[in-house]
Amino acid sequence: MAMLESGEMYLETIYILSQRSSAVRGIDVSEYMGFSKPSVSRAVGLLKKEGLAVTDEQGFIKLTEEGQKKARSIYERHTVLTQLFINLGVDEETAAADACRIEHYMSDKTFAAIKAHMVKYS
Repeated sequence: MAMLESGEMYLETIYILSQRSSAVRGIDVSEYMGFSKPSVSRAVGLLKKEGLAVTDEQGFIKLTEEGQKKARSIYERHTVLTQLFINLGVDEETAAADACRIEHYMSDKTFAAIKAHMVKYS
C-alpha cells in the first residue's frame, strides 16, 4: 500500500534525527516537526503497524530495515531536488520547502531522470 505524505514526513524526520543521535524520542520528532506529542504518537503507532519502525523498552524510536530503506529514499529525493532547485537559482530556503512538497508526489521514473540529468550536467 502506498504511504501517505504525512507518513513519509515522519519517516524522513526519524531518519534525519537518527543521523544526529542514536536515541530518537517522540518528543524529538514533535519538536522537529512542530506537531503535538499525541499526533506523533499516533503516527509512530502507524509506522510500527506497517513494520517501518519499532520502539525499545525506553521508548526510543528506531526504523526497521524496511523503514530505513524507505526513509533514505525519501531523504535522497529531498536532497537531490533541493540541490536541483538551488542550481536553477532558487534560494536555499525556498528550494528546500518546494522539494519537501514535491518529493512525495514524483514518480520513481521522473526522479531517476532528474538524477541522471544532474549527473550528466554536473
